[in-house]
Amino acid sequence: MQKMPAMLKKTKFELRWRKKAGTDLELIIGYISRDNLDAAEALLSEIIEKTGKLTVNPSLYKKGRVAGTREMVVRKNYIVVYAIVNDVVWIVRILHAARDF
Repeated sequence: MQKMPAMLKKTKFELRWRKKAGTDLELIIGYISRDNLDAAEALLSEIIEKTGKLTVNPSLYKKGRVAGTREMVVRKNYIVVYAIVNDVVWIVRILHAARDF
C-alpha cells in the first residue's frame, strides 16, 4: 500500500466549547423553543452537525471580524464564531446575525 503524501493527510482537530458559547446556544434554543420546539431542535441539530465537521477542515470558513477567529454561518441568522488554537477548534460564541459583535 502506498503512503499518502503528508499534505493530503487529514488532521483530526479536537472540538471544545467555551462556556459562553454553550450559554449562547442554550439561550437561542430556549428562545426558539418557546414558539416552535421542532424548529429549535432542527437548529440545534444543524449547529452540532456543522461544528462537528470543523474537526476535519477548520479553515473552511471565512476569517472572523475579530482577529484570530473564523465565522461559520449556520442559516442566515446564526453565526458560529470559532478559533483554531494548535490542534483544537474552540467554539467561542454563537450569535444572531442582527447582534453587534
